Amino acid sequence: MDKVKVGIIGCGKVSHLHAQALKEIGEADFTSVYSRSLQKAKAFAEKYNVQGFDDLDEMFSKKVVDAVIICTPHPNHADVAVRAAKAGIHVLVEKPLASSLEDCDAMIGAAKGNGIKLGMVGQRRFYPSVQRIKRAIDEGKIGRPILGTVNIFGWRDEAYYSSDHWRGKWKEEGGGVLVNQAPHQIDILQWYMGPIDEIYGCWSNLNHPYIEVEDTAVAVIKFKSGAIGNILVTNSVNPALYGKVHVYGENGAALGVQTDGGAMFIAGMSSITEPPVNDLWTVKGEEQLLEKWKKEDTDLFNRIDPTVYFHKKQIEDFLRSIIKDTEPLIDGEEGRKTVEIFTAIYRSQRDKCPVKFPLEPEYKDDFDGRL
Repeated sequence: MDKVKVGIIGCGKVSHLHAQALKEIGEADFTSVYSRSLQKAKAFAEKYNVQGFDDLDEMFSKKVVDAVIICTPHPNHADVAVRAAKAGIHVLVEKPLASSLEDCDAMIGAAKGNGIKLGMVGQRRFYPSVQRIKRAIDEGKIGRPILGTVNIFGWRDEAYYSSDHWRGKWKEEGGGVLVNQAPHQIDILQWYMGPIDEIYGCWSNLNHPYIEVEDTAVAVIKFKSGAIGNILVTNSVNPALYGKVHVYGENGAALGVQTDGGAMFIAGMSSITEPPVNDLWTVKGEEQLLEKWKKEDTDLFNRIDPTVYFHKKQIEDFLRSIIKDTEPLIDGEEGRKTVEIFTAIYRSQRDKCPVKFPLEPEYKDDFDGRL
């Protein structure tokens, strides 16, 4: 196999980024799209010159896809992913992998049981500034990472939450800033820092009375390595400032990336306003490289459409894992880790105590303490 037949599930805003990216990927044969609304499926299909379906079974049985990209709201990921896996179809899922650990485990189990690849979209891992830090950690340039932080000071207004019927609702979105805006940075933090021992967290809705979900969350993390960390994320800072991930090493060196600057990217509603760059780099002998890398990353940002370019990088990685039978950079197990982290924060507030890892599904009616 040198090309993978790919379909998109869902015709929402982010699906257009995937469609544009697929048109530029040599390993992709973009064939089809599914929506529960035949009218939406036909309009999307006509725009991208693919087939439109409103019946998943028909889409799968016609053998028009080897893989699908799921772009539906988070609580709906598992049903489609499991059905695709049982049909022998590989699955790439928009972040987060799911809104519950129960759904994550169903997806991972279906993928393993049917021998298909399962991946999660975390395109910020493909930013040069993000990968630069990962290489430095892996090469031992900071010694053992001892402190890691995530800070997101963002803003979402009422127009954002009213732009789709499912936004801001527990059952339809699965959560707030932890589930929708922060998963990229949380994923990067755990990628850098390694396995978690326990989390103590809390969350609140500070200034969005017209939504059900949290707009702010804070957590303290103890990693199994002995390192510690902090997560502070909010949609309550207007205007938005930035999203950052910083790591500090036992030799005193500090590494940082500003993944988002200014108004944070909203798929289908806005573009990336500032280039993702390293904002901190004190590795001995490399301090002078920071400005060089900022220029390189800014020049790249100005040459491309970053909203499409990094989705393209993500999809290419996933398709090559299918073709070469390797693991994608972010597989189902990696995707589950982010869900485990935000679930621990919800449970910690509910139980008023730290939550030990690993976490398992609870099968309770309180949606892991969110309701």
